[in-house]
Amino acid sequence: MCGVIGVVAKTPVNQLLYDGLLLLQHRGQDAAGIATISDNSFHMHKNMGFVRDVFRTRNMRDLPGNIGIAHCRYPTAGSSSNAALAQPFYVNSPFGISLAHNGNLTNTAQLKIDMYRQDLRHINTESDSEVLLNVLAHELEKATRNYRLDPAAIFQAVARVHERLRGAYAVVALIAGYGLLAFRDPFGIRPLCLGRRGSGHGEEHMVASESVALEGSGFEMVRDVAPGEAVFIDLDGNVKTQQCARHPSLNPCIFEYVYLARPDSSLDGVSVYAARLKLGEFLADRIEALGLTSKIDVVMPIPDSSRPAAMQLAMKLKLDYREGFIKNRYIGRTFIMPGQALRKKTVRQKLNAIAVEFKGKNVLIVDDSIVRGTTSREIVNMAREAGASKVYFASAAPPVRFANVYGIDMPTRHELIANERSVLEIAREIGADELIYQDLDALERAVRELNPKLTSFEASCFSGCYVTGDVTTEYLSGVESQRDQHRDTGDEAEEDGVQLGLNLAAA
Repeated sequence: MCGVIGVVAKTPVNQLLYDGLLLLQHRGQDAAGIATISDNSFHMHKNMGFVRDVFRTRNMRDLPGNIGIAHCRYPTAGSSSNAALAQPFYVNSPFGISLAHNGNLTNTAQLKIDMYRQDLRHINTESDSEVLLNVLAHELEKATRNYRLDPAAIFQAVARVHERLRGAYAVVALIAGYGLLAFRDPFGIRPLCLGRRGSGHGEEHMVASESVALEGSGFEMVRDVAPGEAVFIDLDGNVKTQQCARHPSLNPCIFEYVYLARPDSSLDGVSVYAARLKLGEFLADRIEALGLTSKIDVVMPIPDSSRPAAMQLAMKLKLDYREGFIKNRYIGRTFIMPGQALRKKTVRQKLNAIAVEFKGKNVLIVDDSIVRGTTSREIVNMAREAGASKVYFASAAPPVRFANVYGIDMPTRHELIANERSVLEIAREIGADELIYQDLDALERAVRELNPKLTSFEASCFSGCYVTGDVTTEYLSGVESQRDQHRDTGDEAEEDGVQLGLNLAAA
């Protein structure tokens, strides 16, 4: 899970990109980067850390231009945490191209072989995003007509990219001398949306992972980019779009609605906040069916993403709702922190229990999901230490039993607390008196009721079904082995950022 932004404006975009990254900070806290073009020269700064820490005034001054892209990252599927993997990436052939990517490719190994043997391109890092960039560059070179690009050639190149890539990807890319290209994988797994705004100088456009980045930057949400679709915005702000996939189908990642996206975003025609309210309603039905309502004195959320579900659950069951945990706003999201030890240590730094709300009560704690169980176990312990008589635990999502290979950091099956355990066994593991999970059918129905056009979802972490059809047991074993290797060796983050000033001749 990462955040991407692309802007074509009439005035300098560095501040717009920075502000947009702040709005997408929840999607990645590992690294951040911005690339712009001015006078046909690329300018880039990227480094490890939060957006506010990566960019200083001097860095912003070194990012001139009216067109640019930005990225905030967190590591996935066995990848390292170091500045060399911060995005955007850059190549200078056949054109100057800078690219940022949200998602994860599942055929990276084969693509790397193709790069060396057929495309004659060198991959310098372990990042699948660098592979994606080189595939795009190679296909743009093949599509070039008389040493020039036009929208038709660009869309032809994207069509070939779709044919070669497997997995999930939402991409923004700068092409020196031409403009901004954005496209989404043919299954529509990772989100991408398009916005525009009028200014005194003319119409400006932005593409971003979530609508909140558009609206918070003063852009009107136009629509979601369709699966397989490419959007090209030239340097004058003219927008061209084309469907570039042969058989596109919309299968949005359902975990976006559970946890990943901000509640004030809209993804593929669905309000994330409204979806989480629905999850609370359906979870209330589940609790009532199990006959637990009379045993519960008070309902409490784990702030922040489970709050809408908990409020709606309490309202439907006519139970008291209380804020029993206070969140330290200066600690990042524990789910996307690299390393199990760091996650466990951070839980109690992040949350503190209000003892008066727990003492002598039977408490129902509602969380958005249970992945590794580290946070859940610590929270149950905190509730008991605060004096709770009984601790019931409810998850607004079903049990996470399978690896996710499309850009979410849950790749190792033995790390998942629900893997090969019954609900009763999981309850014992986290120390809860009762554990209640949402049904997968109810989860999908909660989102579908808000947009009936969504007939299918990417829900592999719950179901074990991978929509791209290429994920095998051998592939999953390889991902786990790679992740274990990185955990054993460790990766030290570089202290210095990467600052590039690249002079590019017009193509």
